[in-house]
Amino acid sequence: MTNPAAVLWDMDGTLVDTEPYWIRAETELMHAHGLPWSEEQGLEFVGNELLTSATMMQEAGLSLPAPLIVETLMDAVIAQIRTSVPFRPGALELLAELNAERIPCVMVTMSYRPLAEAVIASCPPDSFVGLVAGDEVSAGKPDAEPYLRGAALLDLDPADCVALEDSKPGLASAEAAGTIAVGVPHLVDLEPRPGRILWPSLVGHGVEDMRRLVGVRSA
Repeated sequence: MTNPAAVLWDMDGTLVDTEPYWIRAETELMHAHGLPWSEEQGLEFVGNELLTSATMMQEAGLSLPAPLIVETLMDAVIAQIRTSVPFRPGALELLAELNAERIPCVMVTMSYRPLAEAVIASCPPDSFVGLVAGDEVSAGKPDAEPYLRGAALLDLDPADCVALEDSKPGLASAEAAGTIAVGVPHLVDLEPRPGRILWPSLVGHGVEDMRRLVGVRSA
């Protein structure tokens, strides 16, 4: 069976569970300005482009420029990652199997490059050969651009690549780009629909499963 040409990984919620770090950072920032914030509000941000989230915080009453909001949140999350990297169940095992099979991996995230590079640095050596970050695209998820760029980094057809996503905007982006998109829901449920591929977890899924998906696409 044919290997996927590459695996395109979302970061937050798929590779690492940094969403609680973001919610904590958002809550601390809002509370510092005397504003209420709830976990439910934080969950609405999952998978968003960061400036979109910053705009939503402004709409909730935060009187700071959007770029400063993003910078403040990102610095807080990076500080937490340097203390502890919360990898999602099965993620490190899958990375190791892909590396052993010489299947390249590209990170495609709406987080900005400094944060994404901090996460990549915490992964085993040579886990990722490329990175598409949220501050480097003209249109973020759910637009197709991030995943189109992820495949283009390796001069690949997106249809030959498997994409792993946990969020609604991210899965929509991967599907719009024409990848073999796999939803692995975490904090937010993903809607089942005909033709949509959903895995309950990365645990128990490996290269053989991806080969089968490639075979179905090629049939």
